[in-house]
Amino acid sequence: MSSSEIADRVAQLRAEIRQHDYRYHVLDAPSIPDAEYDRLFHELRRLEEAHPELLTPDSPTQRVGATPVGEFAAVMHRVPMLSLGNAFSAEEVQEFVARIEQMLGRSEVEFSVEPKLDGLAISLLYQDGQLVQAATRGDGVTGEDVTHSVRTIRAVPLSLTVGSGWPQTLEVRGEVYMPRAGFVEFNRRARERGEKELVNPRNAAAGSVRQQDPRMAAARPLAFYAYGLGEVSGAPLADRHTGILQRLRDFGLPVSPEAGRAIGAQGCLDYFQRMGKRRQQLPYDIDGVVYKVDRLDWQAELGYVSRAPRWAIAHKFPAEEALTHLLAIDLQVGRTGAITPVARLEPVFVGGATVSNATLHNFDEVARKDLRVGDCVIVRRAGDVIPEVVGPVLERRPEGARPPELPTVCPQCGSALERVEGEAVIRCTGGLVCPAQRKEAIRHFASRRVMNIEGIGDKLAEQLVDAGLVHSIDDLYRLDLATLSGLDRMGERSAANILEELERSKSTTLERFLFALGIRDVGESTAKALARHFGSLDRIIEASARMQPYFGDPEALKQSAVKKALAAEPLIQVPDVGPVVAQRLWEFFADERNTRIVEQMRAAGVHWPEHEPAAAAEGPLAGQTAVLTGTLTGMTRDVAGARLEALGAKVSGSVSKKTSFVVAGSDAGSKLTKAQELGVPVLDEAALLELLSRHESAE
Repeated sequence: MSSSEIADRVAQLRAEIRQHDYRYHVLDAPSIPDAEYDRLFHELRRLEEAHPELLTPDSPTQRVGATPVGEFAAVMHRVPMLSLGNAFSAEEVQEFVARIEQMLGRSEVEFSVEPKLDGLAISLLYQDGQLVQAATRGDGVTGEDVTHSVRTIRAVPLSLTVGSGWPQTLEVRGEVYMPRAGFVEFNRRARERGEKELVNPRNAAAGSVRQQDPRMAAARPLAFYAYGLGEVSGAPLADRHTGILQRLRDFGLPVSPEAGRAIGAQGCLDYFQRMGKRRQQLPYDIDGVVYKVDRLDWQAELGYVSRAPRWAIAHKFPAEEALTHLLAIDLQVGRTGAITPVARLEPVFVGGATVSNATLHNFDEVARKDLRVGDCVIVRRAGDVIPEVVGPVLERRPEGARPPELPTVCPQCGSALERVEGEAVIRCTGGLVCPAQRKEAIRHFASRRVMNIEGIGDKLAEQLVDAGLVHSIDDLYRLDLATLSGLDRMGERSAANILEELERSKSTTLERFLFALGIRDVGESTAKALARHFGSLDRIIEASARMQPYFGDPEALKQSAVKKALAAEPLIQVPDVGPVVAQRLWEFFADERNTRIVEQMRAAGVHWPEHEPAAAAEGPLAGQTAVLTGTLTGMTRDVAGARLEALGAKVSGSVSKKTSFVVAGSDAGSKLTKAQELGVPVLDEAALLELLSRHESAE
């Protein structure tokens, strides 16, 4: 591929992965199987490794995952719960082991090997031997407090009464799962009572733990296996991972009896084959095995990439496949108007579930796979989640089957669809006129990291739009008790709570409000940079209006004099804002419908503190610009950034000659390289802590 084609593919992959992260982690409604997600992520990581100039801080490869839902209290993981890289073939396992042997300068490295359970990752925090908290992985940094449910699982000790010598603080990581026998027996009883049966053990385990009523979890046959540690006080429990597992057994925590040791790539592959043959005889579902370098000092030497440890990998079993027919291609509309084609399938049982729908990503993907309505298609599942359409069986294609035509109007509102040059996505131009976009806009507006309006989720957003009560997000502030309590399954007390949340949300910050507006390409960090730079929404709107001469005439942007003038504009001076984001801001605020919504929310009482431009930076680090990169162990980068900003520093997402210093944690990447090339001072985590301590104590 050419450089531009590679850049386009990287952008396409990032957009797809972000959407899947959102559906999986926030909506709890994944639309593709793990195998397809892993393939997309694997392809993106390979492209970024081959073309490091394309790597950006907001790439999905630079983080663990996505944001947890807002129904439970948030739990900050002091030691991030990182996910694992995946291998799908013997060759990839051999490459993984070869890399480790090369980095360590050793051969015949010993690995701890264990089954990869198909359940829900959980962190158990014990203080002085007592279980005080249980949390989900969430996005790896922030999870959900599910102590109330996990305490009902009999396999989880409420106190460490077996053995001795456990640390004062002991964070145990493991998997909550549902044994097959318990799953079968639960469904047998459900059938006898005429109740709804569980779909599969994995969904049953995850759904049970993430219920607000602990009686749901208590009524289900859940189990737990420990597989590692998070935060631990005092001396290490052992010098090998297998030793840690043994200590956990000694403390009375359940550990998989299938865990063991293997030497080198062949030993790992032999274990994989053994577990594959025994897979159906195990009392629980697994979707692969995990290899971890056994010695902890070697783990420390190998370190981490930002999303996963270098010393561990999950070797997945082949996905399950079945044949069915493609009955139709439906269209889904996202928050930004992106049109996603969805395969409507003749129901087929595959991988433990009946499948009737699968995402097709975009119409480029439909064309690449040459899918046609009526085709006999291969459907693949992996990890017992949701399927993908692999492709058609051409010899079974019905006569006269034609490729689907690209849609020209939105299926929800009838507005024209557009496709921006260089993008794979087709978008609805209807904006908030489109009911599908309104529903997504409401969900985004109310979410935790935006306006944080508890009680407004998927179902209520759909009800509000379908009932014609919310035509744009400002209508939320015109809802009243009688209207809300009249909705299906909405009592007067619940309605009153939502109105209280709406009233509370009126007092917000400028960065949250900007993020809440859902402007394309204006994420949380960009909204924060805009708010800090301008201090006022009116000044942001004024700066956006100045973009008219540039973006009103696309041909003019090709002239060097125009490009130079654009670079001098106030909007472009904001960190994280370039021509693309500037155009998005101009387009948004040039639309009278959007400015009317903003003014109506202000009139409803939505407000935030404002300040003069460039007047907010006060303190010992005022005038300095910091960039954070890599993984910090003592705090998250968000916390570190907030502490630097409190001292007057500006935290940027990119390194330039104007950068005062770069804070480089472990596995720092291209930002560290650029800082070294430009001669920008680099601080490690110890130096950062010393800097913060010195200035915070002086304040």
